[in-house]
Amino acid sequence: MSTVQSKFRDAALASGLISEDQFAATLAGIARAHAVKGEPNKPISDKEIAMRMVALNLLTPYQADQLLSGRTKMRLGPYVITDWIGQGGMGQVFKAIHEMLGRECAIKVLPLNKTTDEAIENFRREIRAQAKLDHQNLVRAFDAGEDGNVHYLVVEYVPGTDLRRLVRAKGKLSVNQAASIIRQAACGLAHAHDRNLIHRDIKPGNILVTPDGVAKLSDLGLAFCLNDQDDPRMGKIVGTADYLSPEQIKAPLEVTEASDIYSLGCTLYYAVTGKVPYPGGTTKSKARRHLDETPWHPRRFNEEVSDEFVDLIGDMMEKNPAERIQTAREVIERLTPWAKEEDVNISESDSRRRWMAAPVPSDQETDPNDIAELALSEISGAHETHQSHSSTNPLESSRSKPPPPGGIIETYARVAHLPNEPLTFSLAAMIIAAVSCGAFGGLIGFIVGFILGR
Repeated sequence: MSTVQSKFRDAALASGLISEDQFAATLAGIARAHAVKGEPNKPISDKEIAMRMVALNLLTPYQADQLLSGRTKMRLGPYVITDWIGQGGMGQVFKAIHEMLGRECAIKVLPLNKTTDEAIENFRREIRAQAKLDHQNLVRAFDAGEDGNVHYLVVEYVPGTDLRRLVRAKGKLSVNQAASIIRQAACGLAHAHDRNLIHRDIKPGNILVTPDGVAKLSDLGLAFCLNDQDDPRMGKIVGTADYLSPEQIKAPLEVTEASDIYSLGCTLYYAVTGKVPYPGGTTKSKARRHLDETPWHPRRFNEEVSDEFVDLIGDMMEKNPAERIQTAREVIERLTPWAKEEDVNISESDSRRRWMAAPVPSDQETDPNDIAELALSEISGAHETHQSHSSTNPLESSRSKPPPPGGIIETYARVAHLPNEPLTFSLAAMIIAAVSCGAFGGLIGFIVGFILGR
């Protein structure tokens, strides 16, 4: 047996996933297969052994890859890691199985390089927050623990994909599909709000969708309790820039349930248009546009959206929290007429996409956590150079920015329908082309006439 094979054997045995007898039986099976093919002396490679073990269901593909790389840590307490799911705001997420119960689950692991006292305390707060919740439209927490220096949270494993990947794979959703998914997310959100928990990071990537169309709101890593004045995260700007409510940016101490409604409205906008409300630009520009600008009319990207549905999105995305829909239960009620029992029809190939490595972030979505702090400081710095000395809040200075726009609904009412920009552009292009061709033809005629006249 080669040195490489010995290293794989050592890794497999050290992981506890493979026994000596299983390894020997695998080698014997490969040797017999070689003999049948007339290649009794063919060397057995480590990769061939790993592939054979995957075929025999002794290892998962992920486990085989890890062992081939020499990584042997495949257990956390009573849980056996079987796959890598993705990267969350607080750490990596793995698929696992409880060794005794045989139950599949997902495990969120706090990275070792983030195991500061503050990070550990925040992680424990997340665990306690999720322990309060039990709803069919929220990802349920099952367990939590420590394995050496590794802190982990065990939650419900949800097969399927998240809303962001679903839209990227299939394009914008129908109004009925989007309404069904967002309504279910609002049901889970109402349950959390009833327990004084504010999510603060609602976005398409945090809404999981099963193949049969069940939606579950996930990742309460940034959530905080309204009654917990000792929470160190209270008053901090956290979340994802594409979905931040205006008050999260300029008055984070005043964040309420209505802030989650705004983010859910941005998520609904994304679901029916395939676009974030303010695509492109930097974190700073996105934050400023949440404060000052109105998104494109949804019908620009989806002609199926009715005026009533546009009004609902606008009511959820009002910049003034007092003018916004106030409760998740009102969102549920208003979405009900469109929320048909319609399967999202996620194919198996779409489902597999969730378990691949996380894609490189695009300009449509920025990283969560404290990245918005930078946006606030940059916005504040830009306004401070123009504000009057009597202003206490640079974001409220009337000299440093144009007056705030009217309500979303008011703006949409002025637009009424998608402007006929393609028609206008086509007519202008035709006129320009005709004039250009005429001028060019006249010039050619003049030159030919001049030559023949000579």
